[in-house]
Formats: sequence, C-alpha cells, structure tokens
Amino acid sequence: MNNVSSKTRKLTNSAIMIALSLVLSFFAVFKAANGGDVTIGSMVPIMIIAFMYSTKWGILTSLVYTVLNMIFKQVVTTLPTEAFGSYALMIILDYVLAFGVFGLAGFFYRLMGSKRWAMPVSAAIVTFLRFLCHFASGIILWGSYAPEGQPVWIYSILYNGGYMLPELIINTVIVAILSVWAIPYVSKKFA
Repeated sequence: MNNVSSKTRKLTNSAIMIALSLVLSFFAVFKAANGGDVTIGSMVPIMIIAFMYSTKWGILTSLVYTVLNMIFKQVVTTLPTEAFGSYALMIILDYVLAFGVFGLAGFFYRLMGSKRWAMPVSAAIVTFLRFLCHFASGIILWGSYAPEGQPVWIYSILYNGGYMLPELIINTVIVAILSVWAIPYVSKKFA
C-alpha cells in the first residue's frame, strides 16, 4: 500500500470514528442536571483510533471530535462578554482536556506492552483522566453549586463521579469486549 493510500485510509477511518462518536454522544442513558451525561460508549471509537495509530494522531483525532462536539452541542455559539476567563477555562477543562485525553489511550496501551488486557485498562485510565478534568473544573468553576456547608471538593467528586463512574464502567466493558475480537483484527489490518 502506498503512502497516499495509507494516509487516505487513516483519515477515512478517523472521520468515520469521529462521526460515530458524535452520534453516540447524543444517546445519553443519563443526563446530569448541570451538565455531564452517561452515554453508550461514545468515546470508544476515538479510543479505537488511538489504539490503531500513533499517540499524536490519537490526540489530533480526539481534539477534532472535541471541537465538533462543542459545535453540535452549541457550547460555543455565543461568547460571553463577562467572565470570559471563566468561560475559557471551562472550555479548556470541560472539553479540550477532558475529551482530548482519550487520544492518549493508545499511548497507555503501548506503554503496557500491547497486551489484550491493556486496552480496557487504558480505557479506564483515560476515562479517569477525564473525570479528573471535570473534578478540577467542579472545584474551580462550579463550586457555587455546592450545597451550603459541603466542601466544594466533595461536591465535585459526588457530582462528577455520579456520571463518570458509569461512563468509566461502560467504556471499559465495551473496550474489553472489542479487545477480544475486533480491535486486534482492525489494528493488524489497517495499521
């Protein structure tokens, strides 16, 4: 396979997986009151690209997904004139970093020696890293939502953990199932 054909295949695979992730992100099993939801594995296609290709490509793919997700979910339709710094920090923590970490799934997978069990462990790690981004955002930006008398960090753990723990379990289980059958086949065929 020549270099042009290989790049075209890589771009096509990534575009398809980004589109699949976007579609899956609209099918929430649970939506938290102030943002955040449990999906049916909407980030798994992005992780598959990260497993198949380089870390750099995985991060690029996850960042393209992030921008499209913000556009489709109308996060960036109007920029606030007040508290622009808080808005920018929310974009960075709750979107760019939180979803960008999924591009690191392949890095962790290869770091663990590309063992079959490394895929679900990598999925759990990057989903936990997403939780940490939302946790930090909950403390820095959304602490005013904490009930009176409750420490902000506890509020952030409970709120973000309420939807991120099920998301972590779903992502890990789906990747574990795929790692037995589809992902090794796809990795060998299209890498």
